[in-house]
Amino acid sequence: MKDLRLNAALEQMKNEGLTQMVVSDPISVYYLTGEMVHPGERLLALYINVNGNHKLFISELFPIHNDLGVEIVYFTDNENPVEYIANVAEKNAPMGIDKNWPARFLISLMDLNGGSKFQICNVIDNLRTIKDEEEKDAMRLASKLNDEAMGKLIDSIKGDETEIQLANRLAKIYEEQGTQGFSFDPIIVFGANAADPHGEPGNNVAKVGDTVIIDIGCLKDNYCSDMTRTVFLKEPSTKGKEVYEIVAEANRRAEAIIKPGVKFSEIDAAARDFITEKGYGKYFTHRTGHSIGLDVHDLGDVSGINNNPVQPGMIFSIEPGIYLPGELGVRIEDLVLVTEDGCEILNSYSKDIITVG
Repeated sequence: MKDLRLNAALEQMKNEGLTQMVVSDPISVYYLTGEMVHPGERLLALYINVNGNHKLFISELFPIHNDLGVEIVYFTDNENPVEYIANVAEKNAPMGIDKNWPARFLISLMDLNGGSKFQICNVIDNLRTIKDEEEKDAMRLASKLNDEAMGKLIDSIKGDETEIQLANRLAKIYEEQGTQGFSFDPIIVFGANAADPHGEPGNNVAKVGDTVIIDIGCLKDNYCSDMTRTVFLKEPSTKGKEVYEIVAEANRRAEAIIKPGVKFSEIDAAARDFITEKGYGKYFTHRTGHSIGLDVHDLGDVSGINNNPVQPGMIFSIEPGIYLPGELGVRIEDLVLVTEDGCEILNSYSKDIITVG
């Protein structure tokens, strides 16, 4: 077990009046143990208790050969693994449950009286929002590789490729870089398809003047990168250039105010208010950013309803966009790391207007 992280989790549990907790998210299990397991439909559960009675429950199909510093309890497909948890749980104490534990496991634990009551507990997710030095370096490396991949992909665009062909080309670039592949399915879309913020690559071919949104991320050493750049085929249209410059300025304004103590909602407003001032407010249809780390969408976001202050060590995206239905879309995204007196922008790829093809 990673003792510093575990001890911090146990302290937070005490603050919330909890003595025990089931950690079921594979990424959070990795965060605490250093072992990444994707169990599919089978149960994976790390039981932690302030008294030190920690156990990892896992199917014998996933043998662990490293010393994780925690007792490992294996089960077979012919056993009910929830019974194992119920047997060690304190039945008269509340049980914290993290994240999205399938109902078939949670309800079974409730039926087996695995706690006096059950409550959602975001202790591990909250801890994960503040990156330690090792994590910061991992995020810097993932973003550096993503910058390089973005450059290679943009330089390769000739204008006769489909969106899917570019996505497939990106997969090869990531493979050549030695990454673990995509941190999320890439969004590479042209023209009117770019007006859908989460458009999926298809068989479209760009036309002269089209915007090309490239929203991509790789996974390196289990840490995620995520960035977006928008380029133009051959030359920007008048409207496209106008929208691009507004989005780029909104991106700059949001990043300029980031420092400890500033609220996420204030960062969102810095981008959103400028876009609204320019007459495109109703076309900025999503939050300004999201937290990121071991998961591409960690707990927390940059939105108008998040009034929490940012803290040193947090990493999140700044990605304002404008989407004109049936016409075009523009989004520009960086990852930022909050420092003691400001922020470090993890992406260095140019945000100037770029033409391709």
